[in-house]
Amino acid sequence: MQLQQAIQNVFVQLNGSLEQLSAEQYVYPSATLSNASIGQHVRHIIEMFICLDAGYEQGVVNYEKRKRDIKIETEKDFAAGLLKDIYASLGKPNKTLVLEATYNEDSNDLILFDTNYHREIAYNLEHTIHHMALIKVGIKEVSNIAIPDGFGVASSTLKHRKECAQ
Repeated sequence: MQLQQAIQNVFVQLNGSLEQLSAEQYVYPSATLSNASIGQHVRHIIEMFICLDAGYEQGVVNYEKRKRDIKIETEKDFAAGLLKDIYASLGKPNKTLVLEATYNEDSNDLILFDTNYHREIAYNLEHTIHHMALIKVGIKEVSNIAIPDGFGVASSTLKHRKECAQ
């Protein structure tokens, strides 16, 4: 699946950058990121995929029910292992799903949307890239490690940049 390859590409970039960070840099509260850490953004990425995987069998996905596991945001090796596990689990067949959400902090009334597994994988890919852009900002605040050129940049933007350069 083309989506699976795209996710592998961004996960390899993300994991490669995480490997270069110290444990302290991974959990450092970044002023630029409203005191969120790189680890908190990584946890958010991972937990979105975990929610999708958990909802696959029953056919209902709710991203608002994330566990918010502190271990993911504080232990980068644990997070790296989860990225590998997530990638390995992406080969499921496409099927219809229901996305449920409230989108209102003052209400618990659920809104239901028809969707499907591949659409939600695509959403999570775009969501990952968005958070990687934020992670890049955090990395630049705490470290001088080399970050790949396309880190946190959508494939459509990379294609556009190539077209403009010709």
